Amino acid sequence: MARIHPSGWRELAVTGAAAREIETLKMLDAALAEAPYHIYHGVHWTRVEKGFSAYGEIDFIVVAPDGRVLLIEQKSGFLTETPDGLVKNYPNKPKKIPLQIVRTVNALKSRFGNHGAPLAIDYLLYCPDYHVKQPQLAGIAPERIIDAGASDSLAGAIRRLLPLAGETPQLARVTRFFGEVLELSPDPAAMIGNAATLVTRLAGGLAAWARRLEFEPYRLRVVGTAGSGKTQLALAEYRAALDAGRRPLYVCYNRPLADHIRRLMPEGGRVASFHLLCDAFVRARGGTPDYGSPTVWAGLEAALANEPLPPDWKYDVLIVDEGQDFSQAWCDALLRLLNDSGRALWLEDRMQDLYGREAVALPGWVTLRAPSNYRSPRRIVERLAAIGAAGEVEPMSPFDGADIELLAYPDGDTAALYNQTKQAIRVCLAAGFRRGDIALISYHGREKSALLRLDALGAHTLKSFTGDYDLFGNPVFRDGELLAESVYRFKGQSAPAVIFSEIDFEQLDQRALRKLFVGMTRARLKLVLVAAGRAAAVLGEE
Repeated sequence: MARIHPSGWRELAVTGAAAREIETLKMLDAALAEAPYHIYHGVHWTRVEKGFSAYGEIDFIVVAPDGRVLLIEQKSGFLTETPDGLVKNYPNKPKKIPLQIVRTVNALKSRFGNHGAPLAIDYLLYCPDYHVKQPQLAGIAPERIIDAGASDSLAGAIRRLLPLAGETPQLARVTRFFGEVLELSPDPAAMIGNAATLVTRLAGGLAAWARRLEFEPYRLRVVGTAGSGKTQLALAEYRAALDAGRRPLYVCYNRPLADHIRRLMPEGGRVASFHLLCDAFVRARGGTPDYGSPTVWAGLEAALANEPLPPDWKYDVLIVDEGQDFSQAWCDALLRLLNDSGRALWLEDRMQDLYGREAVALPGWVTLRAPSNYRSPRRIVERLAAIGAAGEVEPMSPFDGADIELLAYPDGDTAALYNQTKQAIRVCLAAGFRRGDIALISYHGREKSALLRLDALGAHTLKSFTGDYDLFGNPVFRDGELLAESVYRFKGQSAPAVIFSEIDFEQLDQRALRKLFVGMTRARLKLVLVAAGRAAAVLGEE
């Protein structure tokens, strides 16, 4: 069957000409599925040599089993027919297509040089949007042009110019040449941005239609899986409240998520974790919480639940995130902050219940279920399903994702844990991710974690929560370049590359399944698991 290099082409959100190239890849993938060609494309690979593009604009290269090569130059959009041949107009200057093809062919032949037998190369011009009116004046042999009137014949032209024959040693030389010289590796930096854009657009559908529901009073409970669009819905509701001159309140369970959401929200309203909200309420009434007291949290909760509310502590819109982590008492305390005519949105996911709390009672509320996960690559959801941790999640991501890597260490061997976690960091860096793209997540909470006590892991300094708070209740962090968090504190957030480490459980019970679900679904592109032997034996089962 045809092999397309690099393989991540289905995963990109692209626009303009690149979108047309993706369409061409889809067509070739289907039409040549059973043919043993190698197809190289220039949609998202890095092919830079000494600061310059190695061969100009190479769109597609098809290699037959006997090592013969077909260069396909795709020109989307409108072309100009001139006495000197076909021309493509770009903002900087027009480019003569025949000259561009000749230069590319000659450059490839020259550089292949001493790799063995000379490079046997042919070419095609593919212009899917333009019908060439005078092919005899195009500067390219008419039989080498596939225009808009013959788009369906591209695969046939490839088969005609590269008839299948037996594999020869030349194939290995040619594929090695393209693999080494063209540097065919996906560019993670480009993919990260494209992934975020595409997933946000897909998951944003929940925000669009959930807010169109009409009922009075507006009390909506959304039971949505990871990556279903709950955050986009919260952002849309919050912004709409501000635009309407209303006061919104967003409350979640953990502080890191509140800090993250605060950076996304526009100015106005209030964003806080539940306990940070309690702290602000007590301070507004002239109190000063004593964070050295073992009963400080209970006292803060009681104040918000029972003390009289000043007028400025009433809100027009209430958004509760991570609702599965809230107790009934917390729920009741928050609802008293909502004006009678206000809107309330409760967001939860029972698969992310890490504390074993009972679901809160919300009588009379409308419930909306959103089981589609757009964020997590399909391989991650499939692995979770294989171990019984996916629930009713529907994998809807456009990304297959990279292979999930599993690194095991002997049970209880802390030194081996450190070494395998360092290896996981090397794996992510070697794949092109920067330290800022990587999140190191521990399966354990801070008190039980060996990793989260460290200032550094090998050459990598770690940014992690020390467990202390300053006088204003702000968490104190170690300085570091690689984020290290517990699965509990990182819930609700995500990263392009996630190293989920210290995975260790005696049995795969519901608590373990939920922790695996939360940790693994934090990854947007790449996931590396670092697990103790007994857990690795379970996670490695397909």
